[in-house]
Amino acid sequence: MQSNPQLELADNFVRYTDRNIFLTGKAGTGKTTFLHNLKTRSVKRMAIIAPTGVAAINAGGVTIHSFFQLPFGPYISRQLGGASGQDPQQRYQKFNREKVNLIRSLDLLVIDEISMVRADTLDGIDDVLRRYKDRDKPFGGVQLLMIGDLHQLAPVVKEEDWKILRDFYPNLYFFSSLALGKTPVINIELKHIYRQSDTAFIDLLNTIRENRITPQVLEMLNGRYVPGFKPADDDGYITLTTHNHTAHEINHTRLEELPAEPLLFTASLKGDFPEYAYPTIEKLVLKKGAQVMFVKNDPSREKLFYNGKIGQVIDFEGDTIFVKCPGDPGHLAVTPAEWKNITYKLNEAKEVEESVAGTFTQYPLKLAWAITIHKSQGLTFEKAIIDAGASFAHGQVYVALSRCKSFEGLVLRSPISLNSVKTDGTIATYTRYTEENAPGESELQASRIKFQQNLLYEIFDFTAVRTRFFHLQKVAQDHDHSIAGPFIDVLNQVKIFAEKDIYTVADNFQKQLAQLLNTNTLPEENDQAQERIKKAASWFAQKIAQEMLAPAENLSVESDNKDVKKTVGDALENFRMEVFVKLAAVKECINGFNTIACLKIKANAAIDFQQQKTAAPKKKLVLAANIPHPALYQSLKEWRDRVAGGTNVPVYIVLPQKSIMELVQLLPSSLPQLETVKGIGKKKLEQYGEELLTIIISYCIENRIEQAPSQAVITPVKEPKVKPDTRKASFDLFNAGKGITEIAAARNLAPGTIERHLSYYVRTGELDIFKLVPREKVEQVKIRLKNELSPVSLSGLKNAMGDDYSFGELRMILEFLEPAIPESG
Repeated sequence: MQSNPQLELADNFVRYTDRNIFLTGKAGTGKTTFLHNLKTRSVKRMAIIAPTGVAAINAGGVTIHSFFQLPFGPYISRQLGGASGQDPQQRYQKFNREKVNLIRSLDLLVIDEISMVRADTLDGIDDVLRRYKDRDKPFGGVQLLMIGDLHQLAPVVKEEDWKILRDFYPNLYFFSSLALGKTPVINIELKHIYRQSDTAFIDLLNTIRENRITPQVLEMLNGRYVPGFKPADDDGYITLTTHNHTAHEINHTRLEELPAEPLLFTASLKGDFPEYAYPTIEKLVLKKGAQVMFVKNDPSREKLFYNGKIGQVIDFEGDTIFVKCPGDPGHLAVTPAEWKNITYKLNEAKEVEESVAGTFTQYPLKLAWAITIHKSQGLTFEKAIIDAGASFAHGQVYVALSRCKSFEGLVLRSPISLNSVKTDGTIATYTRYTEENAPGESELQASRIKFQQNLLYEIFDFTAVRTRFFHLQKVAQDHDHSIAGPFIDVLNQVKIFAEKDIYTVADNFQKQLAQLLNTNTLPEENDQAQERIKKAASWFAQKIAQEMLAPAENLSVESDNKDVKKTVGDALENFRMEVFVKLAAVKECINGFNTIACLKIKANAAIDFQQQKTAAPKKKLVLAANIPHPALYQSLKEWRDRVAGGTNVPVYIVLPQKSIMELVQLLPSSLPQLETVKGIGKKKLEQYGEELLTIIISYCIENRIEQAPSQAVITPVKEPKVKPDTRKASFDLFNAGKGITEIAAARNLAPGTIERHLSYYVRTGELDIFKLVPREKVEQVKIRLKNELSPVSLSGLKNAMGDDYSFGELRMILEFLEPAIPESG
């Protein structure tokens, strides 16, 4: 554990709470060291991202845009009506299953160099995390650790991008993110400076950082201005400049001045290592006498060099470059070093682990007579020439000066004016806020308690389950006429039991929890609460398994319409997963509540569900248990599918789904009985009658089921919702020449009821649809249904067709067309 109190506080907030954290501090205060230590000891599943490729490589992570597949242009979040309505190229891509599982498993997201991350980018991250985690929580409920210094490099925004974004954001600093504004952020500033030991120099840097420059401070600083300063070749000075072309020109000129022959060293690339993430130059040209800088820390035990150390090339021998550094007694033998491009994946234990996507091998050196201030961030130099008089971005002067270990080690190429020391007033205001609201141990304890309490409330909250079920029930009801079997009946039964045995009890238990947890004690250490949680968990686990999960797992969508099958099937699958995850979390509490265990099981459960679904063989029988003769149903369905496949026709042409349902209810034993089944006319009787009877009779003999005598007349199954006699009465009056309005008045019923009565006879074929609805209307609906790419409910069809069609007309047309309309796809 770090001895620094701010580091300890930051570490505890990361490990024991779900608070979002901004870890900041002056240059050289150990932010990068904290990150590297966190990787080795965090129990939370984490990923590290950074705004640039080089920053990501240095942090041991990946870039923001590659991890979240965000556009490089301005991002308008869903909160502002964007993302879903943007150009397809501006939306994030659809992630593969592995990436989705990885995102769902995340507990902690670390963003390094947060000062360079734009507010709209952070809101893009929020959109993706909400999509795959918790849609109702900022960043999907994932904890953020943001590391950086706002007084260093600011986010880059093009003028054309700002014209789009300025209507939504006051500025593009990360703290202006809409999502971040909806969640409190803990701000922890590291105070102890490790890079500099000269207190006078540290004070000078602080005055620049905090925009407190006085004429006296400026005079002191400009005392390091040396006109025409030209160091000796072996002094080890590096020039820090504001523009890339200036740095390149200095390096190129100085290299050309050397008399030795140039040597080219080309990097070796393996696997996936994108060019934007190259940690150094791919084609490195060096000469004897060239000034170079190490661009990597020495991985060996001796630690002979570090990122930013300056030296001079003195010789080449085989694959070794010899470098002499000022102050070192001997020379360094430098061989190629390897950088790894890290990706994240879930291992078999469902832990987030790093995976090497590719490697970049090159000598850890680059020409170093000059470097841009931007690329110097994070580096430390013994001696530097600062050329920041033309600084164009906030924080550049501070970054340049703070690279130096001592005041004596820096030389100014040009005087620094007050105008070039730019500190944004917005940054100053936010910095004051962070200092005034620094957290302490009391806030840490309160956050730990709140974190555990919220996790417990969430485990026993069934809002998400109810929402998924409501959606499932709605889409099932919309397409009930296309679904075979008692699908709706089973859902209604689930709802009754859930309302009585789960939802009501859960609401009461939430109130009990609130009373039990109303103490300044961690729930994990509250013995009374733990005992009550164990009993509740045991109760809920049994009820969820029996009354929700089991019925859901035994249901399947049986429909000839592929679109209906997919729409309702997706809703069923989402409900199953929600229940599966809820059951896993509740079961974890049967032996008591443990924060880390519950976090782990919640993240694992969604992944387990997907893996179980993929690995499990398809059940032969997936219908609800109250369907009569399910094995026969399955046999008839498989026969139907084989015949359809062999003749290359849609399955409903061979035998509609509802005909199969009627067959398993009636169990006909003769051709005349078979002919009474709706959907089996004379032609189908000739084609398939004997085969169907063989399947049914064989099943009945094998299972010792008595069929009706072959001479008996089997009455087709009647619709349970409407009594046959009342339908027949309406039908008879219509055949006698009465209109729908007249029949309704004569029978004291609503016209819509009469239309439903007549729809039944349209479906049986006993009533000509064109006596009720003009042919052109029928044809228009038929064309509309053929062109639909997704299932259409009765209400959806009404909206599509407009006021020229009544609900009654559309219902009769659907009854007439089904199953005559081919399914799309």
